Amino acid sequence: MFIVLLKFAKNRADAAQFMQAHKDWITRGREAGVFLLVGSLKPAQGGMLLAHNTSLEALQQRVAEDPFVQHQVVSSEIIEVAPNQADQRLTFLLN
Repeated sequence: MFIVLLKFAKNRADAAQFMQAHKDWITRGREAGVFLLVGSLKPAQGGMLLAHNTSLEALQQRVAEDPFVQHQVVSSEIIEVAPNQADQRLTFLLN
């Protein structure tokens, strides 16, 4: 499992220009079963994704395809985590 941090970068002001393409990229990740959770970093620092069911290499490729990353609206950081305990509703994440 991975946490992807997308923190605003030097071209933050261009976010509106690439927002729809970024949202479409997120939708493709959700539809592929890779992105489980998508949200904002508060206060207005960027976004985060919880990714599952992928390899680090495949996720790095996917993140590189984000229009926000490509146009330096955000910088990305991928953190790999190995969950070993979960609330019963989230036990599927332990596999």
